[in-house]
Amino acid sequence: MAKSSLLFNGPARAPLTFAFAHGAGAPMDHAFMSFVAEGIAAAGFRVARFEFPYMAARRKDGRKRPPDRHQVLCDTVDAVAAEIGAERLVLGGKSMGGRICSERADALGVRGLICLGFPFHAPGKPVGNRADALKAIKTPTLILQGERDAFGTAADVPGYGFPKKVHVHFLKDGDHSLKPRKASGRTEEQNLNEAVAEAVKFLKRIAK
Repeated sequence: MAKSSLLFNGPARAPLTFAFAHGAGAPMDHAFMSFVAEGIAAAGFRVARFEFPYMAARRKDGRKRPPDRHQVLCDTVDAVAAEIGAERLVLGGKSMGGRICSERADALGVRGLICLGFPFHAPGKPVGNRADALKAIKTPTLILQGERDAFGTAADVPGYGFPKKVHVHFLKDGDHSLKPRKASGRTEEQNLNEAVAEAVKFLKRIAK
């Protein structure tokens, strides 16, 4: 993966760099990705956003494509980790990006993992094997999940049996993008700010 494909926010000499992968349907400069990246960077950490090959190709010709094969997705994460260096690296991403990073975190020896809107299962379907890596993970992990995320709600996620290394923080009435309903009395900006604040607290803790 070429260095030019990484989109950086934050100081180059930050104590940790968060390599931030996009979800299945939106690119690395989507509003959600930008808000999170800029918020974490404002706290003094570096964020390196990156795209999987199918999304990078869409950027060039505008044609939508399905996600790459699983091995290609994993290889992309590995390449990013090799380019930045795993010693002071935290992996993670939105939805699919977070899931792929969760599968590579232990093998790459990174400092931590942050997942936003983890896709534990397809909406309306039984839990499959998507969270298997989390059940045995040794890497300190933070999952930021909407309470009513159709891919894993506050009602069912606590029953998945994750180790103590995995902390799940729920955002009030949030959906898969952490967005609450107006009737909840909560705003999207409040949930996103809370997610960023939790991510920053996690990064400060593991940076020590």
